Amino acid sequence: MKVAVIKYNSGNVQSVLYALERLGAEAVLTDEVDEITKADKVIFPGQGEASTAMNYLKERNLDKLIPNLKQPFFGVCLGLQLLCSHSEENKTPCLGVFPVKVKKFLPESYAESKVPHVGWNNLFDLKSPLLKGLDDESFVYYVHSFYAELSEFTIAQTHYIKDFSALLHRDNFYAMQAHPEKSGLVGEKILSNFLKL
Repeated sequence: MKVAVIKYNSGNVQSVLYALERLGAEAVLTDEVDEITKADKVIFPGQGEASTAMNYLKERNLDKLIPNLKQPFFGVCLGLQLLCSHSEENKTPCLGVFPVKVKKFLPESYAESKVPHVGWNNLFDLKSPLLKGLDDESFVYYVHSFYAELSEFTIAQTHYIKDFSALLHRDNFYAMQAHPEKSGLVGEKILSNFLKL
């Protein structure tokens, strides 16, 4: 099985590649349309700023390619946010795979109000084969200041300041706000489930 990891100057690519290697997947880091199109699975990692990332995708026509891919596709962190319709981060129009808005956390007047949201938090209301073998006590690792709103495409939630979409699913597209490659056995299980889809 060949996995294309989309290259767009995001920060956590190497750890994603290591995680895939541990699971026995043959992964290639690429921004070449042909390589992405021919891959069995595609992973869209991310850590960075929305408008800069979208500009990189547009320069390489990946903004047109990605929404039309047919193989199982997995967006991670910024990758999830860019699959949505719009991000409040620099008022960025995104790829529109999920008709969902990405908003900035607004701090509240209690202890958990630090932004960005950094650290371990649990998933709940799980509803997808992608999450097979996990439960509401499954913890994953987050680093983010923006979140996708809850919608009909939400397949798991996390609460930080408010409930938000921890994972999304529409057709062949899946996405996760937390970092599976930094989330220990739970993250490994989610990546493994994705590779089996």
